[in-house]
Amino acid sequence: MFYNPKIHHRRSIRLKGYDYSQEGLYFITICCQDKICRFGKIENRKMILNDLGKIAYDEWIKLPERYPRVLLDVFQIMPNHMHGIVGATLAVAQNAVAQNTDTPNADIPKVVPNAVSPIGAEASHVPTIGNIIGAYKSLVTNKCLEIHKLRNEYMGKLWQRNYYEHIIRNEQAYLNISDYIIHNPEKWQDDKCHILRGL
Repeated sequence: MFYNPKIHHRRSIRLKGYDYSQEGLYFITICCQDKICRFGKIENRKMILNDLGKIAYDEWIKLPERYPRVLLDVFQIMPNHMHGIVGATLAVAQNAVAQNTDTPNADIPKVVPNAVSPIGAEASHVPTIGNIIGAYKSLVTNKCLEIHKLRNEYMGKLWQRNYYEHIIRNEQAYLNISDYIIHNPEKWQDDKCHILRGL
């Protein structure tokens, strides 16, 4: 089917004119369809991953295996969404790893913008943020669907269409956003995505 502006009028939330394959840091949010809590629950202000949540976690940390030009920074799987900071293109952290023992993502290195150096040989294809997130959503969907089929359950649509992204333009913005991600489970009651809808 060809694009028909009278029918396909969904507004793009990407930044017009921005080259998403260029080097930079991006704050990504991906939400479950209808904000259904599929990935676990918050207990004692900590995120407890269920089987689907573990898939969402594992597939995120595997992304650099698929996209060597991608650097993962701090991230958090929440009951019905996930947040993460992604560094794109040839960049690797040179600063010390910052640990946070209160989250399941404590072993993810935190990166200060511009504290990067090139990695050896270039790959022939530079992934865009859209490529990366699209692959992630597809991988998680397929593996979660397998679990639902084994349980003889209907899954329905896992992810909300598209995703949200914010370009991190300076170190202070980075520090504010990474702090927000790390402490997101503690503030779940105040989260705009906190709609307690189970399966």
